[in-house]
Amino acid sequence: MERHRAFESCVWLALLLPVTLNAAKLEPTTTKAWEEYAAAATMGMEQRLNPGNSFLWVDEVPERLRKVRSGEIVVSSVGLQNPKRVPAGLIHDWLGAAFIAHFTISDVLAVVRDYARYKDLYRPTVMDSKVIASSEAKDRFSMLLNTKSSFLKTVLDTESEANYVHVDNQRAYSISRTTRIQEIEQYGGPDQRILNEGEGIGLIWRLLSITRYAERDGGVYIEFEVIGLSRDIPNSLRWLVEPIVRHASRRSLLTSLQRTESAVHARGESTAASYRESRARQDLPAAHSSR
Repeated sequence: MERHRAFESCVWLALLLPVTLNAAKLEPTTTKAWEEYAAAATMGMEQRLNPGNSFLWVDEVPERLRKVRSGEIVVSSVGLQNPKRVPAGLIHDWLGAAFIAHFTISDVLAVVRDYARYKDLYRPTVMDSKVIASSEAKDRFSMLLNTKSSFLKTVLDTESEANYVHVDNQRAYSISRTTRIQEIEQYGGPDQRILNEGEGIGLIWRLLSITRYAERDGGVYIEFEVIGLSRDIPNSLRWLVEPIVRHASRRSLLTSLQRTESAVHARGESTAASYRESRARQDLPAAHSSR
């Protein structure tokens, strides 16, 4: 899932000041640091499958599990330093967890993998969304991400690939990463222009998300870890900007989980209503024939 919506709106808040609006360029050293971090995060997910390790982040701390099981959405920074500085860039890493009672993994995945509806579920951050290709284990999709503000009029044109793994009947996980991000300057105006990859203001260079699903306790635990790469922030502004980034990141991930949970409930209600209507139509002829 492009659960990437949990990150799209956070970094640009840190870049609203005019002093930061000069063009940036994604450097090879920045890309290298990102690939190393992404590889380590992916390996960390795979290590959760090893005997003796916790599949879910919430299971690592009893109080964390208690909060989520009771209906609270818990969001946390990954690591003490967040964002993490890399050459000419910043890596943002956040993790959130929720429990959706009375539903199954299939119910949740039906919402998570409905990419065409992202533009409805996660508006205004997701302006448009489309399915490119879909199979049992892999999806490709595109999104237009809104980063417009009073200072900026930039939209991100993105494509992503999501890979799904069903560990067993009760557990699954997915790893989703952007395969293309291009900035569109002055979106919707006469001077609209799409830039080459790695060029522009550098609001978001790369995105990676790791999502875990576990069906137990009468519902589904869902965990989103969203990792993003952006341009660096000047030293003179870090004291002001980094708290804004952290607050916005936390809030964005919280909102993402809330909307996902609401969408699962709404789909369940719609499915139940359709079932009742279908049964009513099936019972109608029998009712008439008995008269």
